[in-house]
Amino acid sequence: MRRSFSPQSENGNALMKSRLLTASITALLVASIAAPNLSWASQVSPAAVQAQAVPADVLARANALIARMTLEEKAGQVSQLFLFGDPTPFEPGVRSGATGALLFVTDPALINRLQKVAVEESRLGIPLLFGFDVIHGLRTIFPVPIGMAASWDPASVEQGQAIAAAEARASGIHWTFAPMLDITRDPRWGRIVEGPGEDPYLGAALARAAVKGFQGAHIGAPGHIIAGPKHFAVYGASEGGRDYDSAFVSDSQFYNVYLPPFAAAIEAGAGNIMSAYMELNDIPAAANHWLLTDVLRKQLGFEGFVVSDANGVKSLVPQGFAIDEADAAVRGLSAGNDLEMATAEAANATLPQAVRSGRLKEAVLDDAVRRVLVAKIRMGLFENPYVDEGATEAVLSAPEHRQAALAAAERSLVLLQNAGGALPLSATAYRRVAVIGPLADSAQDTLGSWVFVPKLEETVTVAEGIRRRLGESAQVTTAPGVQLRRGTPSMFEMFRPAPPAWTEAQAEVEFERAVEAARGADLVVLALGEIEQMSGEGASRTSLSLPGDQLRLVDAVKALNKPMVAVLLNGRPLDIAPLAEQVPGILEAWHPGSEGGTAVAKALFGDINPGGKLPMTWPRSVGQIPIYYSHNATKAPADQGARYWDQPSTPLYPFGYGLSYTDFAFTDIAVDRAAVRLGEPVVVTATVTNTGARAGDEVVQLYIHQRSGRAARPVRELKGFERVTLRPGESRQVRFNLTQAELRYWNAGERDWVLDPSDFDVWIGGDSRAELKTSFTVAP
Repeated sequence: MRRSFSPQSENGNALMKSRLLTASITALLVASIAAPNLSWASQVSPAAVQAQAVPADVLARANALIARMTLEEKAGQVSQLFLFGDPTPFEPGVRSGATGALLFVTDPALINRLQKVAVEESRLGIPLLFGFDVIHGLRTIFPVPIGMAASWDPASVEQGQAIAAAEARASGIHWTFAPMLDITRDPRWGRIVEGPGEDPYLGAALARAAVKGFQGAHIGAPGHIIAGPKHFAVYGASEGGRDYDSAFVSDSQFYNVYLPPFAAAIEAGAGNIMSAYMELNDIPAAANHWLLTDVLRKQLGFEGFVVSDANGVKSLVPQGFAIDEADAAVRGLSAGNDLEMATAEAANATLPQAVRSGRLKEAVLDDAVRRVLVAKIRMGLFENPYVDEGATEAVLSAPEHRQAALAAAERSLVLLQNAGGALPLSATAYRRVAVIGPLADSAQDTLGSWVFVPKLEETVTVAEGIRRRLGESAQVTTAPGVQLRRGTPSMFEMFRPAPPAWTEAQAEVEFERAVEAARGADLVVLALGEIEQMSGEGASRTSLSLPGDQLRLVDAVKALNKPMVAVLLNGRPLDIAPLAEQVPGILEAWHPGSEGGTAVAKALFGDINPGGKLPMTWPRSVGQIPIYYSHNATKAPADQGARYWDQPSTPLYPFGYGLSYTDFAFTDIAVDRAAVRLGEPVVVTATVTNTGARAGDEVVQLYIHQRSGRAARPVRELKGFERVTLRPGESRQVRFNLTQAELRYWNAGERDWVLDPSDFDVWIGGDSRAELKTSFTVAP
């Protein structure tokens, strides 16, 4: 079995020949004058041109509609409103054409009711576009995105999002606000749970997979929905890890770190992009012309529609950018933010007056309307506006969806520690098992954040998974022991109210009940981490420590001298150094989804072998943040691990790290050519062997380092990976193709993409500390 991602070049086709020809001529002219600077900045990649091309007949239909529309109807097409509760107040706006899109509706009957008003009762019969936060599933919940990233398996991501899309489309939803592609290197930031982690190359691979999963072969494919990658751009660099705060990054960081996942999503054909909340270098992203027009459209070739985040246009006023909401609407639209998402009346409702007064050109409004109409036409909504209500439940409850969720959860598990071979556990050695901790039997926390319409009773928790796995052979008891609560309420408590806080007396009773369960057990499984509302939007932290009295519970169980292991459920790296000192076996499960407990039990008792890898560098303490593997060598590279006097400046666990119940060896690294010229590819091969006694997965990772050039480059950069399954004693050769796409970088001095002649080091191994090494030379 092989799940792989490796670099591949992509060629355009006959679509949009004139645009490709212009780009090619420009590239040749610049290259001939300024070699070895290959000047990519003036080009849109052929893959993006092909993926983003809009058929001429679709454009003609959209233009014909625009010619018939009033200014008010045009403003309606670029306005999306939240619908909570009674839909009746929204019907007049839908009927008049003042509202063109809605979100947060998942009831197919309600969607059909509103769609009927739009299609059969409005003047032009333009259907509504319904969006929803389908982040890691709708009814069937997959691991949270950071967990899916830990699988290092784009095929698993694509399958999971294809299933999420099928359930959404069967419910009447046309468009998701996902995937989140914000690279972040600060685990204090709550929204780390929604993204791919710290690395742009891994993030780009997962971005392609997610977009293909959501959208299928093309926008409008049956059983699929429009993908909406977010948040464009650099939202993950908010200062201090504080949600919504400003981001200040260099153009080198912007292009080399934060942009690649979005570029990959656009090349995969993403039909929508969501702009970010925060200011990027002082200019709010929702009204940043350079970001939304110069970069997104001119450099990346995006042809779809841009939507603001919730109230992102109105927020331009409190951000000190716009004078009032009317000014915000004009400036957002003029910058390239086509559709406004608003919780109440949209600021874009003021656009007709802005056109009449001359503050906005009608052609600018028409461009935005055209992009929204193109999406509706390509989704087939004019021909098939309604959802088949009778078919919804069969899709939502499809057993194969649960099977896929289980497989995804299994592949996301990361074995962090296994001192003395504590894991796997024997399924026959224990008669009494205590599964304790605040995450032991919590269905909602097993699912994770951004889950709004689950069936909690169908969720398999850690305790339930272990109970099912052991059956009649062991008595399984569970107790939370500790209650976890945020210091400030979560915005999502409007959907999932927090349970009443325990009194001090109740807290002590519950703590002792958990300790008693452990005292009477032959084996203790600790389920620790964070409740789901401790990560996600509005969920930043100043500390990464295990919240509440969890470490006290660990101490109490440790004093009993019982065999114990720990399972972590969380949405970010945590400070678990104290836990690692006391517990020999630690399994990272993230928030693993509908079948999470089943996957955890299978891993604990050796039915499967954990093969996930960390998509984030795991710090020893919060004081190391930001910490990431692809830093520069700096003045004193030999002292990189001793930058602090009070503890090592190395991570607790490196990027790409994950243990196994078996062992792997890497040998025979080679390049097909020791020297190549600028732009020529290099093939790197190596052999990986399972040297242990169990079958298992290894993620083979390739890293490079450019030794010299026109800028200092990171000590290592991920440029290829492949997840392989090997039987005991089995070997396999892996092959990676390094092209100019992997070797180029954005140079801040030249303000362009460059490819330097240099010697390059190459490593292949099982994490970012890989030791097997070779090199090659790129000559002028």
